[in-house]
Amino acid sequence: MRMHPLCLSDMGFSYLFGPVPSRRLGVSLGIDLVPLKTCSYNCVYCECGKTTDLTTERKEYFPTATIIRELDGYLETRPNLDFITFAGSGEPTLHTGLGAIARHIRQKYPEYRMALLTNGSLFTDPLIRCEVADIHVVIPSLDAASERVFKRIDRPCVSLSATEIIDGLVALKQEHPGEVWLEIFVIPGVNDTDEELALLADAVRRIAPDLVQLNGLDRPGIAEWVRAPTEAEMTRFRDRLGYPATEIVRSPTTRTDIPSFSQDTKESILLIIRRRPSTVEDLSKICGLHPNEIRKYTDALAAEGLVAERFEERGVFYVAV
Repeated sequence: MRMHPLCLSDMGFSYLFGPVPSRRLGVSLGIDLVPLKTCSYNCVYCECGKTTDLTTERKEYFPTATIIRELDGYLETRPNLDFITFAGSGEPTLHTGLGAIARHIRQKYPEYRMALLTNGSLFTDPLIRCEVADIHVVIPSLDAASERVFKRIDRPCVSLSATEIIDGLVALKQEHPGEVWLEIFVIPGVNDTDEELALLADAVRRIAPDLVQLNGLDRPGIAEWVRAPTEAEMTRFRDRLGYPATEIVRSPTTRTDIPSFSQDTKESILLIIRRRPSTVEDLSKICGLHPNEIRKYTDALAAEGLVAERFEERGVFYVAV
């Protein structure tokens, strides 16, 4: 019998976080495989903040055996989860133990579905495409098909090109035994021009994903100029893309109705913000919670009009309203 998910912050885990209410994946247990903020991109919209280690180097950033032990300690309680998700503080495919962890979950806990949130930049490597074979749903992003717009939005490592990344995603879809959902982050005035949409439409047809998900700004990113698309802009983007299996990802009406949501934690975070404006990183250190955990509470506080975001040199600060 599965139990309601417990809050991992109360159980002393270092590499697991959540469960968090995901807009796309329901109740999701997160696995964080790289330090904040280790990534091959420095996306203008990233809610995790600026990339401090811009790299394509793959290595064992955290001990794989320890991550597996934490998973065993939690999953043996048979929590009620919709997904176990490789995500968190950076690009998970940079971790060389990704495949071993996925195989362990698949073999020992076959009742759980896994998802991988990835920027998709490393699937030009056949080894990485093989490593993700046990993951039920791979969700790579593709924000642009031209080199100019790709560099403006994703600000990648110099070794990466949009053309090669698209080729890698085509190969991933052809080889992967599970599902591939392609995410496109819509930035009005940047990747929704007629020229860029035509290139994206061609790339999507080549990749042939099981699903295309159009996403937009839900939380403050790095660049203040990035804004959320309107409903009309999202609809136009979908229509011009012309791919039948396309959906618009919409924000949930609430993040407070899953068992892991703690009203006490929410009130504690509000008290901290009332004393002084704080970033997600500040709140994470004070509360001892993963940044992704903190965001579900700041989202709820913002939705209730109790806090607002303010851009400053050190990042996005939450201030009391």
